[in-house]
Amino acid sequence: MLIPVLLKDAEDPDSSHDFGKDILPRMLDEYRVFSFNFVDENQKEAQYWRDVGTLEAYYEANMDLVSVSPVFNLYDEHWPIRTHQRQYPPAKFVFAEEARMGRALDSLVSSGCIISGGSVEESVLSPDVRINSFSEVESSILFSHVNVGRRCRIRRAILDRDVHIPEGTTIGYDAEADRQRYFMTDSGIVVVTRDYSMFENPVPEYFTTE
Repeated sequence: MLIPVLLKDAEDPDSSHDFGKDILPRMLDEYRVFSFNFVDENQKEAQYWRDVGTLEAYYEANMDLVSVSPVFNLYDEHWPIRTHQRQYPPAKFVFAEEARMGRALDSLVSSGCIISGGSVEESVLSPDVRINSFSEVESSILFSHVNVGRRCRIRRAILDRDVHIPEGTTIGYDAEADRQRYFMTDSGIVVVTRDYSMFENPVPEYFTTE
């Protein structure tokens, strides 16, 4: 039910598109909405809560998760998070050459990811993400099914699901170029949406058939 409400709000020119100010009040008028007391029954205290109504807040909340001792600890056995898990194989890290090493440091790497000779630091990788050889991803959030081509450099970015980044692409290092190609927040976070480049190597016209 959330998607229709979001779509309707996106089309409303009088809306500020804020979850607390616009989305939830509209849902109260049209749907049955329930609230829950956000208290850890084990420790009897309120748990982590953060407003992610802006892209900056969403980005910072994700970066909180990759810190050494996050306030919101996904690994707390006394307060587990139960959610749907899609069936993917384990994350895989391949190639151990000096200049071509698949590695991830201070990051969350989901199932189905393949770090194939690339480097990932302080980032969150959703399921089924591929980082190809000689690429560097730093302080970024990658949604599901993202494919980063070879020799890319990506920093302080949010990549939407299904985005394919062409070989040699640089994101997050040239603010002016990023503003021309993508959406950039006031704080300099680059957002690459799925309508950017779905195919790394388009089929040339002379290979097409009538």
